[in-house]
Amino acid sequence: MIIIPVKDGENIDRALKRFKRKFDKTGGMRQLRSRKQFTKPSVKNRVKIQHAQYVQGLRDQENQ
Repeated sequence: MIIIPVKDGENIDRALKRFKRKFDKTGGMRQLRSRKQFTKPSVKNRVKIQHAQYVQGLRDQENQ
């Protein structure tokens, strides 16, 4: 649970902005989206390998 202390006389918009920033840092939305749909481990591994190939291709182009 995220707790944001609101100071006396502090604008509510500013406190809300601090809450949003803190919530983004915890990764709550990413976690919710990842749990929304199940992906098989084989698909996760395939995506990981494809990403590694893409990054390696970019590095190879950079070195040429």
